[in-house]
Order: sequence, then C-alpha cells, then structure tokens
Amino acid sequence: MLKKKSLGAAKTAAALFLSLPVLLPALSSRAPAADWILPAGAGAAATPPASVPKAAGPARTGGNAPSFKKVMIIIFENTSYQEAASQPFFSSFAGQGALLTDFDAETHPSQGNYIALVSGDYQGVTTDKPVNLGGRQIGDLLEARGLTWKVYAQGYPGGCFLGARSGNYVRKHVPFLSFTEVQSNPGECANITDDSGLKDDIASGRLPDFSLFIPDIKNDGHDTGAAYADNWLSSYFGPLMKDPAFMKDMLLVVTFDEDDKSTAANRIFTALYGPSVAQGSVSDAHYTHYSLLRTIEDAYGLGDLGRNDASAQPITGIWK
Repeated sequence: MLKKKSLGAAKTAAALFLSLPVLLPALSSRAPAADWILPAGAGAAATPPASVPKAAGPARTGGNAPSFKKVMIIIFENTSYQEAASQPFFSSFAGQGALLTDFDAETHPSQGNYIALVSGDYQGVTTDKPVNLGGRQIGDLLEARGLTWKVYAQGYPGGCFLGARSGNYVRKHVPFLSFTEVQSNPGECANITDDSGLKDDIASGRLPDFSLFIPDIKNDGHDTGAAYADNWLSSYFGPLMKDPAFMKDMLLVVTFDEDDKSTAANRIFTALYGPSVAQGSVSDAHYTHYSLLRTIEDAYGLGDLGRNDASAQPITGIWK
C-alpha cells in the first residue's frame, strides 16, 4: 500500500509540474490591462512615479523581428535616464510600448550623437558648431531602395538654411544638414522642413518611410527641462498616438541625444511604441543609437553603412 500511495503522489506532482506552462499564461492573461494613455496636456499635472516605469507584473518580452513600415524618431535633449523615466508622459509612453533600460549615447556634446544616429559614427565631432561631412548616411541607403526620408524640425526657416540658429531652431540638432551631399542637393535639402506640414502629410498618406522629428530647443527640454518636454510630448503627440492614420504600420521612437553628464555611461531614456511593439515589454539588453540605426536598416533591408551600425546589436525581444 505504501508503495502505491507514493507512486500516486509522484504522478500527481509530475502532472502538476507539466501543466505549469499552460496554467501560467492563462493566469497572467486575466490580469486587467493598464490604461497608460494620458489626456493631451495632462502630463504636467500628474504625479511622477517614484521609480523607473515597469510593466505591471513580470516584464513581458516579444519576438525578435519587427514588422513596422514607417518609423519616426523624436529626439529630446540632455536629460538623465532616471529624470526622464520619472516624468508622467514619458513613463506612460514606455508603458504603452517598450522600454529599453540600458541604452547609452555615444559622446558629448549633443551634435555627435545626432550624427551617430543617422550615419553609424559620431565621426569625431566633439563640438556643437556647424560641421561639414562627407560620406553616406541612412538617407542614401533609403533612396537606394526607393524609400523616402524627411526631417520635421520645428522653427526651421527652410531653403536649405545652413546657419547655426534661427529663433528656437538650431542646426546642430538636424544631422542631415551636416552632410555636404545633402547641402548641395536641392532635392535632398527639400526633405528637411518645419513641422507645419506634418498634419497634411498624415491626412494625405504621404508620411515618409523614415523621419526625424526635432522639437525646438524649448520643447526638447534643452532650455526648459524634462517636465516641460514631457508636457509638450503629451500635448503634441498624445493625440497623434490615437490617430489611426498616423499610427498605421508606424514605429514611434522617443529617445534623447545624451544624458546630463551625471553618468560615465551616458545612459539615456529610450522607448518605442506602435502596432509592432509588445505592450509593456522591457528590455535590459545594452543598446546605443547605433543599435536603433541597425534595427531600422534590418527592418527595411537596407544593408549598412559599414561603420558601427554594421556590428551593432539590433533591438530584439520587444516585438509582437
């Protein structure tokens, strides 16, 4: 009798163990989904979380292959990871999409990081003064594949303006203007505009395959701080995130150029949102602007620029 009871207990335990992979997802799927979207303009009034935003419960991870067809990258300024992550709308953006907790910029000051993002190297740029560079950037790869690119830079005066500043617009935050090929080509220069035409591009279905959105130096937090930038993002992009015409096949990326020099690693806040992103996913893998560039190159089948993008680890584990 004792032997039979022991054998029965063992079988029960084994069956319970084998059922765990089935039971756990079913249990977790019953957890209520959090409503992360804040009303437009509500960011400044909300109470910031006490710690880095995480998904409710264990961090979820998605697949390895992104399926977006358009990408827009919004770049903010000079903020530590922790300060950005504690802002209400940056936090909600990450909660709706994916948060990359170990994402580093390449250099100081600002300009080199913008150049790194589009060309795979900061190319020795250690100043914020206008520079003129040869060589290729992602626009060349996109055009070779018949794809389109554009920069929406707030306050940009147009006409391939190469001055260092105009009002709250600064050239150092528009990396394509650092490349002589773009400067000398009216067709490519025409890809750089202010943001006044964004709504028309959305309404007419003419959003480019790749775009940068460059807020002016108040809205990006450079002259104002993270709370101001957070409230601007809520007011400007909060409604667009609910607009199907804008979000169809879109990958929306929020990142920063550099931290506030508080860490040796130059760690910055970066989050991704869109229909191809697993909501609430969190990745602790190490990434850089080169990783973001490589991810876009791979998704569009562009090849690479033969610089740091060629060896960079693409972003994985956050995709549906």
